[in-house]
Amino acid sequence: MIEKDLPFSDQEYQRRLEKTRMAMAARDLDAIFVTDPSNQHWITGYDGWSFYVHQGVIVLPEADPIWWGRNQDANGGVRTVWMTDDRVIGYPDNYVQSTERHPMQDLAERLTGMGLADKRIGVEMDNYYFSAKAMQVLREELPEATFLDVTAMVNWQRGVKSEEELAFIRKAAAISEKITDGLIERVEPGIPKNEVVAEIFRDAIRGVEGAWGDYPAIVPLLPSGSDAAAPHLTWNGREFATGEATFFEISGCYRRYHAPFCRTLFLGKPPQFLLDAEKALVEGLEAGLEAATAGSRACDVANALAAPLERAGIERGARCGYPIGLSYPPDWGERTISLRSEDETVLEPGMTFHFMPGLWMSDWGLEITESILIKETGPAETFCNRPRKMYVKD
Repeated sequence: MIEKDLPFSDQEYQRRLEKTRMAMAARDLDAIFVTDPSNQHWITGYDGWSFYVHQGVIVLPEADPIWWGRNQDANGGVRTVWMTDDRVIGYPDNYVQSTERHPMQDLAERLTGMGLADKRIGVEMDNYYFSAKAMQVLREELPEATFLDVTAMVNWQRGVKSEEELAFIRKAAAISEKITDGLIERVEPGIPKNEVVAEIFRDAIRGVEGAWGDYPAIVPLLPSGSDAAAPHLTWNGREFATGEATFFEISGCYRRYHAPFCRTLFLGKPPQFLLDAEKALVEGLEAGLEAATAGSRACDVANALAAPLERAGIERGARCGYPIGLSYPPDWGERTISLRSEDETVLEPGMTFHFMPGLWMSDWGLEITESILIKETGPAETFCNRPRKMYVKD
C-alpha cells in the first residue's frame, strides 16, 4: 500500500468536485478534460513536474475523476491524488514526442470506452498546456463528439478560498517576508545579482518554521535602473550599483500556494521624482486596500488606486492586480478577474489577489505591492506585514 500525503481533507476535495460539477451542469457537459496543472491539482491533488507532456483530468458528472497521463507519471499519480489507484491511467512512452502517433489518440480511445464518443466534452482551449495539435487530433479521432471551450471554467471555481487554502497562503506569505528581509539586507553596491538570487532561492526553499518551501511558479524578477521599465526581466551577473532602484518581485510558495510580494530598493540618494512617485503609489495602494471590500467591484479598486497617481501626473494603463493562490509555472495568477477599470466583477469574501500597482515608465520602474484577502467586512487584509515603502540604503 502506497502511503499518500494529501495536502487537504476529503471534505475539501469533495467541495471542489461539487463546484466543478455544478459548473459543468450549467453548460450541459457530459465530461470535461482539464489540462491546466493547477486545475488538475485543485481537483485531484496531482503534483509532479510532468506538465511538459500531455496529461489531464477527466471530470465526470457522477463517477470519481480520472487522472490520465504518461505511464511513468502515473506512478506519481497514485501517490498524490485522492482517488483510488484504478482512477489513474497512463499511455505508453512511444506516444511521447512521436511523429507517428499522438497521446490524444490514446485519450480518444479512453473516452470512447467511457461512452463519450458522441457526447459534449469541455476542453481548456486557451491554455498553456493544451496545443492546437491536441485539439486537432481529438476532433479527428472523435468526429461525433461536440467539443466546447471551458477555458478558465475551473479557474473561476477556485476564486473563493477555503480556510484550509488560506492557511497555506499564510505560510507562503511568511516565506515571502523571509525572502524580502534577506534581500534587503544583502543587496549592496558591487554585489552580483546572481549571488542575491541564489540566496533568494535558499530562503524560499528552506522556508520558515512549520512551512517548507516549494518552488514558485515564477522566478525572481529584479531589473534595475532603466531596465526597471521592463517588468519581467529576471537576473544576470551584473553588479548592483549606487544611484539605481531595483524592484524585487518574489513569492514564497507552500504546497503550490503563493503570496507574491514586491518591494523596491534604492542604493544611494533617490531623486525627487522617484520619491514623489513613491508617495503617490503608496497613497493609491492604501486607497485601493480600503476599496477592496466584499460587494465592491474589481474596477473600484483600480479606480481608487488611479486617483492619487493621476493627481501626481502619473499614467499607467496596465491592470493592477489578479487572483492568486494555487499555481504552477509559468504563472502564479489564476487568470480570471483583473483589477482594472473595465472589470465589474463583484468581490466576495475569501477571494485573494496580488494587488500589483507597478509603475513602469520609459526609463524607470517602481513596485510596491501586497497580496490581499477580501474579508467579510471592512477593507482587505494583507498577507505580508512589511513597511509599505521604497527601501533606501544610502
